[in-house]
Amino acid sequence: MKALLEKHIADICNELFNQKIEVEIDRTDEKFGDYSTNVCLKLAGVIGQSPKAIADQLTPEINKLSEIKTVSIAGPGFINLSLSDEALIKAINTQPPTSLKNQLIVVEYSDPNPFKILHAGHLYTSIIGDAIANLLELVGADVHRVNFGGDVGLHVAKAMWGIMQKLGGEYPEKLSTVNQADRAKWLSEAYVAGNKAYEEDAAVKQQIIAFNKKIYGLHDQNDHESAFAQIYWETRQWSYDYFRSFYNQIGIEFEKFYPESETSSLGLLTVKQHIGEVYEESQGAVIFNGDKYNLHTRVFINSEGLPTYEAKDVGLIMKKWQDYHFDLSIIITANDIIDYMKVVLKSIELFMPDLPKKTLHITHGIVKLAHGSKMSSRKGNIVKASDIIDAANKANFAATAKDDKRITLGAIKYAFTKNRIGGDIIYDPEESVSLEGNSGPYIQYSHARARSILRKAEPFEKNNLTNFDDLERPLISKLTEYNEVVERAIHDLSPHHICTYLYELAQTFNRFYEKARVIDDPRQATRLGLVKVYADTLKKGLSLLGIEAPDTM
Repeated sequence: MKALLEKHIADICNELFNQKIEVEIDRTDEKFGDYSTNVCLKLAGVIGQSPKAIADQLTPEINKLSEIKTVSIAGPGFINLSLSDEALIKAINTQPPTSLKNQLIVVEYSDPNPFKILHAGHLYTSIIGDAIANLLELVGADVHRVNFGGDVGLHVAKAMWGIMQKLGGEYPEKLSTVNQADRAKWLSEAYVAGNKAYEEDAAVKQQIIAFNKKIYGLHDQNDHESAFAQIYWETRQWSYDYFRSFYNQIGIEFEKFYPESETSSLGLLTVKQHIGEVYEESQGAVIFNGDKYNLHTRVFINSEGLPTYEAKDVGLIMKKWQDYHFDLSIIITANDIIDYMKVVLKSIELFMPDLPKKTLHITHGIVKLAHGSKMSSRKGNIVKASDIIDAANKANFAATAKDDKRITLGAIKYAFTKNRIGGDIIYDPEESVSLEGNSGPYIQYSHARARSILRKAEPFEKNNLTNFDDLERPLISKLTEYNEVVERAIHDLSPHHICTYLYELAQTFNRFYEKARVIDDPRQATRLGLVKVYADTLKKGLSLLGIEAPDTM
């Protein structure tokens, strides 16, 4: 509706003033109407008339539009517009345009490393990434959700050293003594121990460096038989089993996992192919000289001949391109690798210039519990993903005496998605589960409340919407904003727009319900139709955030 009105008003401006001008209309306070435009102010500087004089000429013509109920002039030449009932009904029955139809988009997020525990940052990127993917799918994109993690590299070697200490040597049969429920914690402890020893003991450091080469060798030689290989492959699988269990718990599914072992060789080959052209040899290693581009200089192949994270990411980007030939690749990570990713993409730009143009890197800050401290998986003092979920469960049970995973998961997802992506995230469990204020459970309860009203009136005539009175009009006007908000969220790739809208919509409904009787009112049919559209809109919005909309609470 917004785009249609903008076009109509632009056509009127062209007819009256022979001026092709871009018209913008924006939502305004409900007491002034549905939309407002400053087109008169823009025209005034072009045609030499006062904004008020222009408004006096425009308003009669705008008022002829079938979509318009009333037009008024405000201030120095702003025009306020109220939609006709027919236009309001049409707007709420219109689906978001499939603006990304036939676009293939790869969304990479979560990206945990095997042999490490899932921390709060992984939970955040999983939730945000899935919400962004949902938004893209809504407007027709062919979306592929993928995940990347380091099953080779120094961190794995540190974990393997710690595992050997726990087992007392290369004894794969001893792995059977580790309880399945304890495996993730057990591996994390091994990694922390290995990292500590690596930093404090020079002899251990050399052992771990040797382990690192040995692990790459397992992949090169396809070794699954040696004792060392059996330990590696089994504990690696423990990690992937743990990841899948976690994603299932939070209702997220990935199409593909890219382990670093699958991208390393391609990254290594690609970098070597462009030595002299893009990369250069330096002291036995291969680097990208970022100084030439006001970026960091980084090592892509170390002096041991092994690919670094940089080369592995080159391989990942190339592998995703080979697998999908995407129109857009979105990568969601913490913001501590912004400069790092700029270097990786700049190096690729020099031999495949179109590929970085098709890549979008979205970053976010650190996730903390309220009054918490910065986390470090190397030191073991992290906020685990399970800590966030446990805290939400405890807070919800304390508030409601109910153990309802739908509510606690909804609380977490809403708390993470309601803020603009980019800054640090402070998660407050008590605030997130509150049934008052801007929270997931508040929106879920608002949906359940609307469904309860509908159940009391069953059976009733569906979609009986016509001739809205002054109590009903603010609600249906707010409902017509849904598509506009969705388009804004997709344009910005920011799910927080959906959260803000759902909260405002619930508040608008509450004001309506306080003043307007629904059941046993002469306008029951129309008002029930409004309640139905309202409940359906809440459900659609929550679904985009990956949140269940319970019919009862």
